[in-house]
Amino acid sequence: MKIIKVLAATVLIVTASFNFTSCKDDKQKEVNPVEDSLKNVTNQLGGKLNEKEAALQEFIGAFNEIQENLNAIKEKEKIVTTSSTSGDVKSKEGQIKEDIQAIYDLMSKNKNRIGSLSKKLKESNLKLEGLEKMIENLQNSINLKDTEIADLKTKIESLNIELTNLNTNYQNVEAESAQKTDELNTAYFAIGTSKELKEKNVITREGGIIGLGKTTKVKEDFNKEYFTKVNIEQTAVVNIGAKKAKILTNHPKSSYKIVGTEKNVEKIEIINAKEFWSASKYLVILID
Repeated sequence: MKIIKVLAATVLIVTASFNFTSCKDDKQKEVNPVEDSLKNVTNQLGGKLNEKEAALQEFIGAFNEIQENLNAIKEKEKIVTTSSTSGDVKSKEGQIKEDIQAIYDLMSKNKNRIGSLSKKLKESNLKLEGLEKMIENLQNSINLKDTEIADLKTKIESLNIELTNLNTNYQNVEAESAQKTDELNTAYFAIGTSKELKEKNVITREGGIIGLGKTTKVKEDFNKEYFTKVNIEQTAVVNIGAKKAKILTNHPKSSYKIVGTEKNVEKIEIINAKEFWSASKYLVILID
């Protein structure tokens, strides 16, 4: 509602300004700073609306996907229950195992999707009302479904159908997912003088004539043990504390800034972590 009022006010002011300037001689057309400023405000508001709409569409798509998975799980549960309570259970053992495995896989997808949604919402600067509550409700639904699946598993095992391996597979899926997430969020950095980095087999000096004009480069087979491991999501600053600092690895300049004075470099601030680490997960900083 606030955005609509601002837009309405913008239109009225721009219209009044236009009427005022149109009364002047056509030969005396002047730049209207008020009109230009209001146009900028309108464009900014439009951009924020588009950003919010895109974020909402993404969240809605994820919610629908999770709900569809929950519906599919429910149908699978009905099939398993029916199969396990009618006729010769052993003849249907293979199908029951397949359906149980499908339930485990769908639950794993839901948990990963919920985790991703929660992370995106926390990282987002947009105020999307009600989304936290929706995510919380979905998480509660998944927790409840976990309990129901555990009860179903107990009933199936009471019929002497071995589900241990399936359960292990489900746990492996979660463990593998967690490991992949950890790997994606892991990066490494090394700081040192030219002498230190050369001694640690991190950099080399190449080219030049008679010792002059050589360039400092990171070695292709650099010593990875010298680097410090960091979590990308938790590392927004790399402290330097040196007179000069130069980044030798490839990182987009728009994704970071060097903070300090001409005589002292205090730190490197990572503005956009995803962009910063996109080209290389290894950061090498040469200091003097």
